[in-house]
Amino acid sequence: VQLVESGGGSVQAGGSLRLSCIASVFTYSRYCMGWFRQAPGKEREAVAAIYSVLSATYYADSVKGRFTISQDNAKNTFYLQMNSLKPEDAAMYYCAAGGPAPYGGRWPSELLYPYWGQGTQVTVS
Repeated sequence: VQLVESGGGSVQAGGSLRLSCIASVFTYSRYCMGWFRQAPGKEREAVAAIYSVLSATYYADSVKGRFTISQDNAKNTFYLQMNSLKPEDAAMYYCAAGGPAPYGGRWPSELLYPYWGQGTQVTVS
């Protein structure tokens, strides 16, 4: 399975970007999909995740109300719409696929995602 991200770029604070992640061959609906980010000098952190079987989504507190994760199974693609971007959102963003279903209110950590994209850079000035 190959994941390819796109949509990163440079925007001013308050602007918007939409990241896309397309898989070569994958059945999205059965697994958890996620977006992670890593800023220089910081650990990679979970940003959002989606488990479409239950229509469930997860958002980090820092992005709630500003970011929206969605997926289009027919296109083997999932998205991260990012609005009201802040300088602290600047990072390399990675999509991940194949995570297990959330359980007991807990969403899978990055260690449980077997497939990763190459990353797309988001810069906010």
